Amino acid sequence: MTIPTQGVLLRIFIGESDRHHGKPLYEALVLEARKLNLAGATVLRGPMGFGRTSRMHTAKILRLSEDLPIVIEIVDSKEKIDTFLPFVDDAVKDGMVTLENVRVLTYRAGEPDRND
Repeated sequence: MTIPTQGVLLRIFIGESDRHHGKPLYEALVLEARKLNLAGATVLRGPMGFGRTSRMHTAKILRLSEDLPIVIEIVDSKEKIDTFLPFVDDAVKDGMVTLENVRVLTYRAGEPDRND
């Protein structure tokens, strides 16, 4: 799979406890992105953050550690990301979604190291 040199970066900011049809929202988003043949997705779990309500989410406080910040990042062509956005709009009830233009320098899968 190749992606153009000029692409877009989709970032989805949600909480770890957010759900979509009974499964973690981050999982639903990644599985849908894969189903739509997007170039790839990465889920990042943050140790601390706050959002629109200013409620602090941190791994330091036991009762809040179950809803840590999650960021899903996906880079692909604008056209392919646009096909994914209706699902994102429907699934993300609480959070933030951003898009920015990016220049893709490298997108490749290396050969496995035969010495391992």
